[in-house]
Amino acid sequence: MPDTRFMKGNEALAEAAIRVGLTGYFGYPITPQSEVVEYLAAQEPNYKYVLLQAESEVASINMVYGAAGAGGRVMTSTSSPGFSLMQEGLSYIACAELPCVIYNASRGGPGLGTIQPSQGDYFQSVKGGGHGDYRLLTLAPNSVQEMVDHTALAFDLADKYQTPALILADGAIGQIMEKVVLPDAKPYLPNKPWAATGKPKTRAKNLINSLYIESEELEKKNQRLQEKYQQIEEAETRYEGYKLDDAEVVLVGYGVISRIAKKVVDLAREEGIKMGLMRPITLWPFPSKVLAELAGRPNVRFFMSIEMSCGQMVEDVRLAVNGTKPVHFYGRSGGIVPTPDEVLTVAKGHLKS
Repeated sequence: MPDTRFMKGNEALAEAAIRVGLTGYFGYPITPQSEVVEYLAAQEPNYKYVLLQAESEVASINMVYGAAGAGGRVMTSTSSPGFSLMQEGLSYIACAELPCVIYNASRGGPGLGTIQPSQGDYFQSVKGGGHGDYRLLTLAPNSVQEMVDHTALAFDLADKYQTPALILADGAIGQIMEKVVLPDAKPYLPNKPWAATGKPKTRAKNLINSLYIESEELEKKNQRLQEKYQQIEEAETRYEGYKLDDAEVVLVGYGVISRIAKKVVDLAREEGIKMGLMRPITLWPFPSKVLAELAGRPNVRFFMSIEMSCGQMVEDVRLAVNGTKPVHFYGRSGGIVPTPDEVLTVAKGHLKS
């Protein structure tokens, strides 16, 4: 029988991490994701993973760096201000090509802002919030079940590509409770011959590094990373389409907004408006080719990016559409979640203009 439970998003993510072989968690409490460390702390006596509450987010991401370098299946979790503090460490991890998982339950900003949900961390997540040319493979769940599924996927993709993977969920997804089906627990069997675990006589020493004094060496490292990112773009772009076949208006939204957008589409259809939704599941790699294909359809009149921000993902939508069709934006900030009725009213206004 499947293991079905009624769980909060943050706790479901933590349980999923345990079941896919978590060996180490290093983090610092911050609302609205503190249930992750609380759940893992409560479960720790039953398992063999290492759990450490660091003195800060700066310390925790560098602990992740070290544990990942030793071959562990490791993660951290935080919320927006804490994610900001992790950016230097994430740049180091990306350059060192180490697999790990980061969960960011984003809240309103700038600054300390509010503890309410937001999507204002999009730029920081998908454009490389730290220094240098790197990317974070970024998944955007829109349900508690996807918090479970994306956790397993994030660990697998991180290991596959030797790269940090980010689960970016607005705080609402972390706090809501829904029924979930949990995966069977499986032991973690590391296959990481590159890990710094001590040098046996049978191989050369492993060196994990992000410092390249010679410019030519650093350029080769950057070229290697860009080739890997291209492979990820080609193989790992994920999205969901909803009623797009005959859509004249295409909404674009991710996370909790995509759930609202589905209701908007249904309300519009009841009024005879041919509306559909394109939901990015990977924010990076972004499903640009899908949007470009939709923009090429003669029946599509315009796109509308809906966000809990002042306008961030809309820039990637406009790049993908490339001026072939109008792209409108509607957003709320400060932790306010828009209602289906207000979004529909805005969309209908664009239809009249």
